[in-house]
Amino acid sequence: VLQKWVNREITNFDYLIQLNTMAGRTYNDLAQYPVFPWILRDYTSEELDLNNPAVFRDLSKPIGVVNEKNAKAVKEKYENFEDPLGIIDKFHYGTHYSNAAGVMHYLIRVEPFTTLHIQLQSGRFDCADRQFHSIPATWQTLMDNPNDVKELIPEFFYFPEFLENQNGFNLGQLQISKEVVNDVVLPKWAHSPEDFIYKHRKALESEYVSAHLHEWIDLIFGYKQRGPAAVEALNVFYYCTYEGAVDLDALTDEKERKALEGMINNFGQTPCQL
Repeated sequence: VLQKWVNREITNFDYLIQLNTMAGRTYNDLAQYPVFPWILRDYTSEELDLNNPAVFRDLSKPIGVVNEKNAKAVKEKYENFEDPLGIIDKFHYGTHYSNAAGVMHYLIRVEPFTTLHIQLQSGRFDCADRQFHSIPATWQTLMDNPNDVKELIPEFFYFPEFLENQNGFNLGQLQISKEVVNDVVLPKWAHSPEDFIYKHRKALESEYVSAHLHEWIDLIFGYKQRGPAAVEALNVFYYCTYEGAVDLDALTDEKERKALEGMINNFGQTPCQL
């Protein structure tokens, strides 16, 4: 697969899907859903110029520190963390870039994810301000908040329907602006959900992304996923998210095991290292 990708016999999209599959990710498990990168950082221009490197996100950095301003806080958190019991290793992020709630967050307008979201929120929609209502606003939150590290899901590159409230769900209104949450607000350069998907996919297959995609793959699937390289790259997550970090079969206490399983399922899991 690597050779095919290098020879440009398969697209960047196909390559990412294949890597996700090899690393144990599947559409059948929300806790291990395929993970895709944010690739752009320009969500405000009238036109999207894919020949300009400045419109792309820096793929060599974890999403939590794409904004340089967050790096210092993330580093300090890691250096100052001490677990008195010695069980929990130091980490940069207490949240994860891929988890079940995140998948439901993006796909809230489409069944069966709507129902799953409502079940997760004890029988009702989460408050409007916390919902996925705007692509530019979601990016801005990522830039401002080092604790929000959600990457994307594959649907952002092929499935325009998830951006529309075709079922007419009542998703409430934003507290400050009183704006009703309906279809997802798109970047200015996208004139419709289809146009967004078309341009976003084009960006994924662009020359810039083809030349830098391996840097992101190293962080998520490769050598910067754990160990000294991960520490240096500011890419260490909570210990429970890593494959093999917890031996569930060794836990004799049923309650403890259930609690840990629940945490792993809800918290997010780092893909198997390839």
